[in-house]
Amino acid sequence: MHLNPYGEDAVNLAADLANRRPVTAGELADRCRAAGLVLEHPVTPQDLDRVRATLEAWVRVVDAADDRERAELVNRMLAESAGHPRLTDHAGGWHLHYRDDRQPPGAVLSALISVGTALHLVGRGMHRLRRCAAGECATIFADTSRTGRQRYCSQRCANRDAVRRHRAGRAGNRSRDSGKAD
Repeated sequence: MHLNPYGEDAVNLAADLANRRPVTAGELADRCRAAGLVLEHPVTPQDLDRVRATLEAWVRVVDAADDRERAELVNRMLAESAGHPRLTDHAGGWHLHYRDDRQPPGAVLSALISVGTALHLVGRGMHRLRRCAAGECATIFADTSRTGRQRYCSQRCANRDAVRRHRAGRAGNRSRDSGKAD
């Protein structure tokens, strides 16, 4: 798989890394490779620190109160990480990068997450990054659904929440029924 560096794969990688923060540089490298990202340089502890800071900024984007705040936060991320667009063929085919090819992996991931998030939001909708609607779950996800109405991080959370609502409705009906006079 060749990762489309500025499509939905970038925000899905950001969500995965934000939900389960990498602990070591090796883990970060392994997870990036598993997602299909080509790493041209070894991942160092400094890269891990850069990615952690990027993820903190990205989570603020997810949790933004409104579209204006979200846009401002993404713009800050872009200003800190992205460079001019450039053509490159480093991975066996010509494609665009929004950064210098000689940057370390932490800077590469910062640019990837920033630009990918901006393109995701303007292409799919400013509301398409969120946390799961299930009360007990705080998982972040990128809504890539056709309709743009995804509320849960997984089918499992959707099912659990539906069962909870169903049980709460039945309990409410029982309490109303028990209060009726015979």
